Amino acid sequence: MLDTVLDLARRKGAAADALLRDEATLSLKFESGRLKENAFRQEKGLNLRVTAHGRVGVAGTTDLTGVDDVVERAFASAAEGDMLDLAFPGRAPVAAVETWSDRAAGLSVDELAWFGRRVVERLARPGWQVNASIDRYVETTRFANSAGQSCEYRATAISVSADVTRVAGDDVLMAYDYSAAVAAPAEADLDRIARTIVTKMERAERVVEPPEGRLPVLFTPEGSAAILLPLRQALSGKTVLQGVSPVGGKVGERLFDEVLTLTDDPLTPGRIASRPLDDEGTASARLPLIERGVVRAFVYDLETAARTGTRSTGHGKRATFGKPGIAFSNLVLESGALDEDGLLEEIGHGLVVDELIGVGQGNTIAGGFSHPVALAYRVDGGAIAGRVKDAAVAGNVYELLKRIRALGRDAKWIAGTRRVPPMVLDGVNVARR
Repeated sequence: MLDTVLDLARRKGAAADALLRDEATLSLKFESGRLKENAFRQEKGLNLRVTAHGRVGVAGTTDLTGVDDVVERAFASAAEGDMLDLAFPGRAPVAAVETWSDRAAGLSVDELAWFGRRVVERLARPGWQVNASIDRYVETTRFANSAGQSCEYRATAISVSADVTRVAGDDVLMAYDYSAAVAAPAEADLDRIARTIVTKMERAERVVEPPEGRLPVLFTPEGSAAILLPLRQALSGKTVLQGVSPVGGKVGERLFDEVLTLTDDPLTPGRIASRPLDDEGTASARLPLIERGVVRAFVYDLETAARTGTRSTGHGKRATFGKPGIAFSNLVLESGALDEDGLLEEIGHGLVVDELIGVGQGNTIAGGFSHPVALAYRVDGGAIAGRVKDAAVAGNVYELLKRIRALGRDAKWIAGTRRVPPMVLDGVNVARR
């Protein structure tokens, strides 16, 4: 099919690239400890991009019975499209990377339900409402362009998540955990999910007054979203192109603490964002973004690279409909040396933030944040004293990351695509609400 659409585009005098993706997702949901939902969804779609007379057009379809229509629509889009000197990557070798598991792809409903029941059983407590979700994702991706590049690969992903809610009077306590990988979870993975949630719930039993002032704060991997989101936005070639990235034009400058090293690695084995090439045919490669506090690179797709006069870094992502855009793969933040006890000792008196409310709202790229805590703990004497309520944290990411007190050694994959260690930042504003 890809050869057919590319041939049709060539006959009409255009260069083109096309992506055909077949996705199937099986989802199970447990509510209050019982299996309540079993849903299967499958979609196969084609995304075609053409460059005709210097203009770019895109069209997509899930009707694969004939491709003449999608080609005509792509050319109609190009007639009204932007002028852009878009160069498609030529034939090039791609690296082998672990994206597929035969066992994961073949898991039945009963086998997936077993994962959910094992987690639910471990979390069963009087007064705890336990929910769980299990998803099996199977994908086949085919890519080809008129410059000669082509590739086909398969991918699987199994995700398991669980959450617990406990209501005591007007106090509502919630805790969750999540795991996702190419392969099916082992018993140890299910144990870890349950153990993490139990630990959060037990630590939260005692409610204490929040500390106040400019304090050291430990952001857990889950609690680090407000810290990493502005950084991810600033390292995108799109924000550089728009002139709004606070780190744009500063490659080679040390802007952060020297312990900060951040890498995008689509070749990490067994991770759900790994891939041999991006959705625009650029071969995948490990990309250092920040090394020991020094900005090294930004991520680009073909369009932003063309508009800024640079080269794609292999970070193009596309769906069936719409033009490609920029997407990170596996973001890896280098770990430190301290375990949790060492990090708490490093804090002395301060706060542990495990979950925030409202992350992503407002002008996040500027680095400023001010969020109420959803789950946080007071630290006194280097130990957790109890859970705090009605507290908020605030600061500026770019300033805080200049003075990282410590990074923990126990990094965790968040949403399956970001490997983040716990981090202690100095001078975070902590206030009562």
